[in-house]
Amino acid sequence: MQIIDNKALLLRVREPAHIMAAVDKSHLVGPNEVLVRWDLTTAQRLRAMNIKVPSPIEGRYKWTGLHKPMGHQKETAAFLTLHKKAFCFSEAGSGKTASTIWAADFLMKAKRIRRVLVICPVSIMDVAWKEDLFSFAMHRTVSIAHGTPAKRKKIMEEGAEFVIINYEGVAIVKDEILKGGFDLIIVDEATSYKNAQSKRWKALNSILKECPDAWLWMMTGTPAAQGPEDAYGLAKLVNPTGVPRTFGSFKDMVLFKVTQFKWVPRKESALIVHKALQPAIRFTKAECMDLPDMVYVKRTVELTKQQKVYYERLRKNLLLETSGSVVTAVNAAVGMNKLIQISVGAVYDDDGNVLEFDIGNRYAVLKEVIAETTQKVLVFVPYTHITDILAEKMRADGYSVGIIRGDVPVSKRTEIFQKFQREADPRVLLIQPQAAAHGVTLTAANTVVWWGPTPSLEIYTQANARVHRSGQTHKCTVVQLQGSAVERHIYDMLDAREGNHTKLTTLYKQMLD
Repeated sequence: MQIIDNKALLLRVREPAHIMAAVDKSHLVGPNEVLVRWDLTTAQRLRAMNIKVPSPIEGRYKWTGLHKPMGHQKETAAFLTLHKKAFCFSEAGSGKTASTIWAADFLMKAKRIRRVLVICPVSIMDVAWKEDLFSFAMHRTVSIAHGTPAKRKKIMEEGAEFVIINYEGVAIVKDEILKGGFDLIIVDEATSYKNAQSKRWKALNSILKECPDAWLWMMTGTPAAQGPEDAYGLAKLVNPTGVPRTFGSFKDMVLFKVTQFKWVPRKESALIVHKALQPAIRFTKAECMDLPDMVYVKRTVELTKQQKVYYERLRKNLLLETSGSVVTAVNAAVGMNKLIQISVGAVYDDDGNVLEFDIGNRYAVLKEVIAETTQKVLVFVPYTHITDILAEKMRADGYSVGIIRGDVPVSKRTEIFQKFQREADPRVLLIQPQAAAHGVTLTAANTVVWWGPTPSLEIYTQANARVHRSGQTHKCTVVQLQGSAVERHIYDMLDAREGNHTKLTTLYKQMLD
């Protein structure tokens, strides 16, 4: 195959007549040579005939945005433009969001689509999708459809080219989506659609049935992570002919019933799942040679009503206490510490008593992150009481959890570290940052989650280095959970690599303004 003047493809094939019959405006230029126009329609038809040709995005698209695309991102974007319905299974942190944005922008410029609906968790609507759209397609209009039904409907009707909505919001504004002219739907963290009986699955499936010409790209780094049967809901949306009509039939194909309540995967289940979840593209972080060794991402967590009330009350009280006085590093640290405690789920009073808050929102986001990882996970939790609450919830949900904090004896810590590195369990370590920030190797994990921030740049850097060190065979991801202004400002300070000694008092004043 040869690209001619960036406009045509010269194909050398055994049976040119097949191409001549399938592709408009194709020309026979030699015994086994056919010249075809290089456009999306032609490329898609040739791909359907198992003739590998490149997408026009590779030669004609000006890659927009603040950052140049990496090789695997270009390949992913090209793949998506050639498939109206497809999966992207690249690992978390590999840059697949940018790839889908570039692919969608190319389709818009080619006048193949007009509007894009992005369906994703609340935690990444703003900090991931909206920010990435501003970074990679700043010339496009973007809106987030979140809030009351009336607000969501109004945003849908305003006509932004990209509209971002959470899973549950789709059913609320289904009629507006159908009227809105969305011809590309992108589903991020698509494992949330594994259950074909769920309300969210039925809402999306209903839209797709009424819009049969719509494009659909579904993204997740961990397809069928909990079991091969989880592939059914995803395949039914993208590749419905690749699976049986009923879930029960598919379950029998991939699982073997041992007892009344126990099923185990059949040995051929991996191959069946692979065939069902097609067409698909996947890059592991290890395969992304041009990807940084450490990727930092933010996840937004909405504070509960109770947390918001206490946070604002404390902020105002601290403002009154500091009015007209000099803010020292000591009282700044105490004030910020209290605000962080409320944000992450438990605040200590002056007598050491603990007031607990509902951590359901933050915990739900943590579970989303763990579900997207393929290796083990470190969760740095700044306060002892929160560690207890979190460990109890995770164990009740079936996670294998180890705890490292100041009151765990050194000999016990060593035992936990060794099991984490050498054995299947525990999969998650809950760690008080000061208890494991130095010297420990925990390369069995490649994902670090900060349940709440530490103001110490040294502790933050050293804690992240537990996974990013000699012996690590995977690219690493650091996830910052943030729900309050104090958390966002501290993470910004840490991201800028600014030491807390010089910035602490300034940061504290910003929190109170």
